[in-house]
Amino acid sequence: MRISIDIPDNIARTAELTEAELLREIAVLLFQQERITLGKAAQIARMHQFEFQHLLANRDICVHYGLEEYQADMKSLRENNWR
Repeated sequence: MRISIDIPDNIARTAELTEAELLREIAVLLFQQERITLGKAAQIARMHQFEFQHLLANRDICVHYGLEEYQADMKSLRENNWR
């Protein structure tokens, strides 16, 4: 699914948000609400996962890292031949 959001220019200017900043804010919000994983949030924010973790740390947002995320990370590491 692809979602497009049309925000009038005057509202975007008033909020003083660029498209990249808005995407980051949406990603942070969804991650905080535990609606998406860290990896998915980083994708939405168009950031490397480590950069997104740094963003969260700067905002004092805990990274809830459960078994599911650990298993997904391990699978990704194996698939990319990380040792």
